[in-house]
Amino acid sequence: MTTCLEDNVHVFAADGSSDDIDRPLRRLFADQNLVRTHSLMSLNSVNWSRVMVQIAHFFYAYLELSGVEKAEAAADLPDLEVVVPTGGAGNITAAYIAIQMGLPLKLVAMVNSNDIVHRTVTSGDFSMATSVTQTLAPAIDIQDPYNMERIFWLLLGRDGASVKTMMEEFQRSHRHTLPENHRKLLSEVLVTGTVSDQGILETMRRCWEENQYEMCPHTAVGVWHHYQRPHKPGTSRCYVATASPAKFQAAVEKAGLPYDPPEAVLALDQLPTRYQNLERSPDWSKDWEERLREWIQLVSRTRKEGGACYAQAP
Repeated sequence: MTTCLEDNVHVFAADGSSDDIDRPLRRLFADQNLVRTHSLMSLNSVNWSRVMVQIAHFFYAYLELSGVEKAEAAADLPDLEVVVPTGGAGNITAAYIAIQMGLPLKLVAMVNSNDIVHRTVTSGDFSMATSVTQTLAPAIDIQDPYNMERIFWLLLGRDGASVKTMMEEFQRSHRHTLPENHRKLLSEVLVTGTVSDQGILETMRRCWEENQYEMCPHTAVGVWHHYQRPHKPGTSRCYVATASPAKFQAAVEKAGLPYDPPEAVLALDQLPTRYQNLERSPDWSKDWEERLREWIQLVSRTRKEGGACYAQAP
């Protein structure tokens, strides 16, 4: 991302976790005047459109892997178990919506040491840990799985008022305990598990040894379930792979696997970069929000005036 030097690309490097970055962004998107004036949008799963597109992945997987084409006309559709590495819970939300649309999926959400989704399902403990744990699967190092709000809303009969109260408490205190009847409802549609870094490495290594297939550490969070929880005979199972191992050199080498990235990845180290730092400060969240707000306004103003945000090389 830092090698994109085009004038319409503006990269910020934040000294913090994904959850830290979400805090100022949440406030920016809550400013409806800012959103409307500058046409702001998000491309991650904060944006419903991202979740909506992912729904199609599960229909495709079902048609490819469930064996539905062999089912007799009057028979029930066969189940497909889908195992999803989970952080912000966007992908698992898409799968749950596919179930709501009639697809017979059995969902498994696998997490790393940042296990809030696992704790919520198994004990009703929807609360953040004191800090985000850095793991070998950094894209799911999340303690604030914001898409769980969508799952709660669907699970509780679209009761917006109750979910709003729940999420406001969670954002204020960083903790909420699900009533047992709500937790039971959630556990009926979602099985979870948690994987340590050691489990990630063992999974990457075993998959390579048995299949000569190199996977990224996030995919390994899901595939760990395959080695530890044999699936029921007669039920097909699908694992959602999330990224190329070429993006995670340290994890691949720590697992003792060959690291052979494409030439395009190797070339990145030789390219010039441009980005702005969001440094940690005593009031970093507010500082980051103001920095981003000012830059959004600058970009919008500069584009209207037909200028450039960056000085052009002579």
